[in-house]
Amino acid sequence: MAGRIPQRFIDDLLARTDIVDVIGSRVQLKKAGRNHAALCPFHQEKSPSFTVSADKQFYHCFGCGASGNALRFIMEFDRLNFPEAIEALASRAGMEVPREGESDEQRQQARVQAKRQEEAVNLLELGTRFYQQQLASSAAQQAHAYLARRGLSNDIVSRYAIGYAPAGWDALKRHLGEKGVDENVQVEYGLLVRKEETGRSWDRFRDRVIFPIRDWKGRTIGFGGRVLGDEKPKYLNSPESPVFHKGRELYGLYETRVQAKRPERMLIVEGYMDVVALAQHGVDYAVATLGTATTEEHLRRLFRLVDEVVFCFDGDAAGRQAAHRALNTVLPLMIDGRQARFLFLPEGEDPDSLIRQEGGEAFEQRVVRAGSLTEYLFDHASQGRDLRRIEDRERFASAVLEGIGRLPQGLLKSLLMRELSERTGLERDTLEAISEGNARPAAAAAHAPQEQARGHEAGHREPPPAKASPRRAQGEATLSTSGRILHLIVHSPSLVDALPEGEAWCPEDDDGQLLQEVVRLVRAGGYRSSQVLLAHFHGSSHGSRLLALLRREPLIPGPLRHREIEVLVAHFEQQRQRLSPERELEALQDRERNGEKLTREEAGRLWQLICEIRR
Repeated sequence: MAGRIPQRFIDDLLARTDIVDVIGSRVQLKKAGRNHAALCPFHQEKSPSFTVSADKQFYHCFGCGASGNALRFIMEFDRLNFPEAIEALASRAGMEVPREGESDEQRQQARVQAKRQEEAVNLLELGTRFYQQQLASSAAQQAHAYLARRGLSNDIVSRYAIGYAPAGWDALKRHLGEKGVDENVQVEYGLLVRKEETGRSWDRFRDRVIFPIRDWKGRTIGFGGRVLGDEKPKYLNSPESPVFHKGRELYGLYETRVQAKRPERMLIVEGYMDVVALAQHGVDYAVATLGTATTEEHLRRLFRLVDEVVFCFDGDAAGRQAAHRALNTVLPLMIDGRQARFLFLPEGEDPDSLIRQEGGEAFEQRVVRAGSLTEYLFDHASQGRDLRRIEDRERFASAVLEGIGRLPQGLLKSLLMRELSERTGLERDTLEAISEGNARPAAAAAHAPQEQARGHEAGHREPPPAKASPRRAQGEATLSTSGRILHLIVHSPSLVDALPEGEAWCPEDDDGQLLQEVVRLVRAGGYRSSQVLLAHFHGSSHGSRLLALLRREPLIPGPLRHREIEVLVAHFEQQRQRLSPERELEALQDRERNGEKLTREEAGRLWQLICEIRR
């Protein structure tokens, strides 16, 4: 696993980066005195409220509050994670990104690997150009006829770099051979197929329409081919290679990212032609998985771009089965603010055929009306069950609780528990006990009629309102003690120097756990910039929490913050010392059971407590 990027390199990179150039290459800037102004790229507005300061190397929007340095802008605008944004800025500056803890040998291996990857991408780009040239040749009449039947314009064909693989056995092999590309390299990156018994090799793609698969930088990393004749399979993908991993890549993601209009949502479909046909009709925010089910890595990439994903499936049994797999994959990623919805098409139709029949506007209405994750979760759990029967109600509740259990803590989880209580008549406390494994689902379902009867006798009783998560409540009201320390450190990461070694002093509430993560990160990377610290948590619930704290100005003056942290830590220590030996022992043992490594002082304290209690 690669080490952290050193803070000194990040500082040097930002010092060599002109924020005006970076933002000006993506947004139209106009000089306004000492600064530059523009329409904000992060929200809709009619008059410019977005300013860029060359002196401060900082941007700020007075309309939506977006602000940061060049690194933050790249992450927000290009929707990249922290390492990707560093790589993008470093590439622009012609710098190599180092990693902490790397030996000279590891650094050399990284250079060799980067060079091989560059050579591979160059090879695959040669393949892309070859296929495009072949589409322009007289031999591609059948391919042109196919694209015309699908209603694809020259603009769409060009945007997706669609090409044609000729029918011969070795057209690409000979072309690349003339350019000095070794046959073994062509085999390694999936352009050729080799029969091991004879050593003979031939072009993998023959007489097919070719769809280049591009990574987030727009580099070709693989191909998909659609057959024109009767050959099987109808669609053929490049195999896994050092640069192509099907569980990570999505066809059409690059083309969506680089368009001028930022999408509100992403639509996940099954095939290349679905993506391209939708784009032809103006639905240009679709991506396709590459012969695999949607993975968590796919969804993390999409949720960095948008807050809403819509899964699109055929309405048959296979489509329903695929939808259930997608549901289980997306549930753990549903932090507050994200949405997932499910669109089922009429049986026998796919996005390509349907949008050609009814047009882009009608299809977009289907997308907008797609069912919510909540609706699909409850509908799937109720299929084939009569909820008037106790046994079926038990199975329904168990199925929904299994899904709810996969959700991260947050408002959605709380609201779903409330909805389940209303639909089953079970008390919410009972459902939560079942979810935590403290009660038998069958027994709880059997008590539902009595609970409903008691509710009718005493008058209709609404379930208790959902509790806001501690993290959200603290963000809106008074901060907890651990939240106060976290607040100060977000504004001044160097304040971690005021904290004791180890983590025994830190409480185990939500902010306390996040505080531990932040302290570990700052100490490991030596970070002193709030923006760089936030960049590491970008796109997560932790990132949202830290950003809210950064926007909240501390009341403690800067020179007094070090002393304030010492006082707060002393308060924690006093609380910990008031714990009974039994509770302190239990807390330390729980941490060990959870696989957490104790510090030397904590291990000594654990042994001391065991001896005291035995005496």
